[in-house]
Order: sequence, then C-alpha cells, then structure tokens
Amino acid sequence: MSLRPLPARAPAALLREAKPLKALFGEARRLDRLQQLVESQLQPAAREHCHVASWRGGSLLLIVTDGHWATRLRYQQRRLQRQLQNMEEFTGLSRILFKVQPPETPRHKPGPSPELSMRAAGNIQETARGITDPKLKAALERLASHAKPAAED
Repeated sequence: MSLRPLPARAPAALLREAKPLKALFGEARRLDRLQQLVESQLQPAAREHCHVASWRGGSLLLIVTDGHWATRLRYQQRRLQRQLQNMEEFTGLSRILFKVQPPETPRHKPGPSPELSMRAAGNIQETARGITDPKLKAALERLASHAKPAAED
C-alpha cells in the first residue's frame, strides 16, 4: 500500500479556503481596496506617505510617515472627507484620524570585512609569538589566519 501525496495547491487557494486565514485574507483585500480609493483622492506626492490602518465605526485611521505629511493632510482633511463620503465604501465616514508612524529603518548591516594582506598577517603572527597570554595569542593567530593571498592577474 503506497501513500499518494495530496496534489499541490496554490497558496492563494489555501488562503481563501482555510477558515482562520480566509477572514484575514478578506480583511487584507478590503484594506487594499480602501487604500486604492484613498490614494485616488490624495496628491501624488502624498500617496507613498499615507496608508490606511483601519476603517470602523465611521472613523478612518490613516498612518502617515512623518509630522510634515500629517500636517499637510490635516489641512486637506475636510476636502478628503467630503470626497471619500461620496464613495460607497466610505458611507458613514464621520472623521479621519492621522497617526504618525515613521517607517522602520533597516538595521545596520555589517559590510564586508576588510581584507587582510599576507604581510599584515605575518606581522600579527610575529606579534603572537611574543605573547605569553594564551587567549590573546590564540586570538591573534586566528586573526592572522584570515589573510588572503594577493589576487593573481
């Protein structure tokens, strides 16, 4: 008796059919649609700085990347609210809230370590020979072992 594996299914199909994920997938699609509608009413320069966070109970919460854009959008708040209220998805919109949340900055990634020449490695090895502390001597020897021979052209 051999077991046959289940046929492979597309990830999107799995998201649509699994009950816990189905609701999450539906909410993500709803927020994406609301984002598109909000962006259609914003100035092109403001679109990348403003994202829909939630829409419930007549309140639309927009996340803005910095205080500058939040101020600019607050000046346009009434116009934006009127335009959005005319859309079916935003029926019952009573207020727009802005929350400033700077984008997450990428953590510092260490760059490539500098290459250690054979000459520098020899100097480190020579220094290690005169060291009596065994831990320091081992550390210097490990450091010297990272030397790379000169590239041949």
